[in-house]
Amino acid sequence: MSTVVAKDRPRAAVHKFASCDGCQLAFLNLGEDLLLLSSLVEFVHFAEAGLVNPEAPVDIAFVEGSIGTIRDVERIQRVRARSRYLVAIGACATAGGLQALRNLADGQAWIADVYASPGYVESLETSTAVAQHVKVDLELWGCPVNSRQLIAAVRALLFGVVPLEEHDKVCMECKRAQVVCVMVAQGLPCMGPVTRTGCGALCPSFGRDCYACYGPAENPNTEALGRRLEGLGIAPAAIGRRFLAINNGAPPFTEAGLRRVHGHD
Repeated sequence: MSTVVAKDRPRAAVHKFASCDGCQLAFLNLGEDLLLLSSLVEFVHFAEAGLVNPEAPVDIAFVEGSIGTIRDVERIQRVRARSRYLVAIGACATAGGLQALRNLADGQAWIADVYASPGYVESLETSTAVAQHVKVDLELWGCPVNSRQLIAAVRALLFGVVPLEEHDKVCMECKRAQVVCVMVAQGLPCMGPVTRTGCGALCPSFGRDCYACYGPAENPNTEALGRRLEGLGIAPAAIGRRFLAINNGAPPFTEAGLRRVHGHD
């Protein structure tokens, strides 16, 4: 594969906050397309790939991870100030991630129970999305995001158009791909009716139920899905935990999950 590298390419950076690095790997997993991407933009900071220059001004900053410390707050503000576009990638950056579960408990009490000297743990009471601290130009949901999303976002931003955000539900993706509904056919507690697509209906296409890793779709009817899952014989608390999983910090899932867990239908 040959690529022509343009002169004066737009500069890009990939920043990590509280996360597992999975969304950064979506870049590295591009394979040959990573060469194509590198011909379109010049990466000046991407620690996972060996490029370290976090204070460099850039045209596009991709941010993975949630904000969980005072230092995180200060650093994301610096990233925002040095970026033309800021793109939040993945469940941690868009909804706080799994670590946002601490928002539902007494975090300081947990720290005191676990650590002998809790005063040394510099942690905020909450784990929050990037957009709760700075202006975000685009959110790419998923746990992790996929390479197709990243390429499409970069191309759109470079051409000066608003990137297309996917709001359809996974159920629509299943229908387009002619995937048999696992809830109807197998009685599995699928979250597809309230989850945005973007994954290509990956789990249902392998006969497994969706577990909402791409976050809430547009206008999710969480109450109707909750009643349907109860009809499958699932206890309300267990239904609540399905909402309070990867994207528990997304308001529609937070509200639906807490209603079921605490029995306030």
